[in-house]
Amino acid sequence: MMAASRFGWLDAIVVVAYLAGVTALGLRLGRRQKDSADYFVASRSIPWWAVMFSVVATETSALTFISIPGLAYIGDLTFLQVAAGYILGRIVVARVLLPRYFAGQLVTAYALLETRFGVGARRFTSIVFMVTRALADSVRVYATAIPVALIVAPALAPLGLTGERAPIVVAILVLGLLTLVYTYRGGMRAVVWTELLQAAVYALGGICALVLLGHLVSRGWGAILGEAREVGKLRAVAMPATNAPFTLVEGLLGGAFLAMASHGADQLIVQRLLSAKSLRDAQRAVIGSGIVVFVQFALFLLIGIGLWRVMQGRTFTAPDQVFPTFLVEHMPAGLLGLVVAAVVAATMSTHSGAINSLAAATTYDIWLPLTKRAASDPQALVMSRRAALAWGVLLTVGALLFHAQGTPAVAVALGIASFTYGGLLGGFFLGIFWARARQRDAIIGMSVGIVAMAFVVFAAAIVRLWPSAVSWLGFAAGVAWPWYVLIGTTITFAVGVLSSLTHSERRAT
Repeated sequence: MMAASRFGWLDAIVVVAYLAGVTALGLRLGRRQKDSADYFVASRSIPWWAVMFSVVATETSALTFISIPGLAYIGDLTFLQVAAGYILGRIVVARVLLPRYFAGQLVTAYALLETRFGVGARRFTSIVFMVTRALADSVRVYATAIPVALIVAPALAPLGLTGERAPIVVAILVLGLLTLVYTYRGGMRAVVWTELLQAAVYALGGICALVLLGHLVSRGWGAILGEAREVGKLRAVAMPATNAPFTLVEGLLGGAFLAMASHGADQLIVQRLLSAKSLRDAQRAVIGSGIVVFVQFALFLLIGIGLWRVMQGRTFTAPDQVFPTFLVEHMPAGLLGLVVAAVVAATMSTHSGAINSLAAATTYDIWLPLTKRAASDPQALVMSRRAALAWGVLLTVGALLFHAQGTPAVAVALGIASFTYGGLLGGFFLGIFWARARQRDAIIGMSVGIVAMAFVVFAAAIVRLWPSAVSWLGFAAGVAWPWYVLIGTTITFAVGVLSSLTHSERRAT
């Protein structure tokens, strides 16, 4: 059980000041929106370094902030192999996909598939993205609300907001509605620049935790690292056939394909890269973000090593409880508020990006093609804001309706993304590397890939509910998650190629 929160008035002031400051900044940045392209890609005027940190902030949710230390607490540093794979995947995105996006002056990633296959492929992939992103982001907001509610619950009690559910509802509403306010008004420009502030806040929160852990141990980090080395917790590379959750092959290949999908086929990230001033700037931003993420993971894994030393002998029902428990029990007044603000910042950055990217996909991939309007039409900007408002409300409602069923929220969020990423990336690869493929082949390949990966991702859950199925589901249930995107991409590409062999090479869609 988590100790009673020491969240006090000074912490509350820090959190309120952060929320007010980031909302005011976002509103100020959104005062002059010229058209829908300005709203969604800031007229391609953002410096590469700002895009880089915005990408980092977007892919760093509170799940990262809370879960990564737990991985090192119960294990070692081998997750860095996955982070190294992220860098390799980003290099492929920079060399293969970004030149095609910038050649077409695109606003959404899926417009590239219309150019290659047709409007049907664009709509299909955009709808897949929207469903996946909406479900995953709702889970992320809910997951963030849990530790925030645990920490601030005593401060809400005098207001009559007691019990287990009420503080979570308050946390979700605050996170959802404040993010919606500045995202609706400010568009991509507000999203990027507020994400820089948010990235600085959660990085500062992590550094404060690292320093505090060193002060709690005699002889500081020298003693912590010495003890960790003796028991093998500083292992960062695990060769195949070793007893480790991540091996070098799984980390590099799995991380590379996950990064190719998330940074090359997911509108959430691609939209930021498209707001850079040039192709070269976008390439610098995406590769640089991989290096920053590697350093960031190293920071939070080291925090997990420090938690292992400081909290030795403590047992937890889930690794995600370790870092929040430490924060509640050891963070001094003011700094606890900063860390709560850091958790909130990590979620608001991802949430604001999700709202803006979902609105972009709705406007550019669905509304504009159906209405035959030009992107420069003033009505497109009106529609862009209406779509942002609708998605913001829908994501907040989704978080309120979500209830944990014993599975960690981080596993649910990653599972939702995992079974569609391979299909999307396979569709892009089919269009780039297989000239014979047509729209029908792409849609069939992506559909089969997504269905197959849904089977793999949820096989373990099916086995738990239906034990008699283990004989024919056991092989799928044993697949480790770093392989998900690679398998899904391979299935999609292979099915698309086979489908293309059933028609003449010159045949239309």
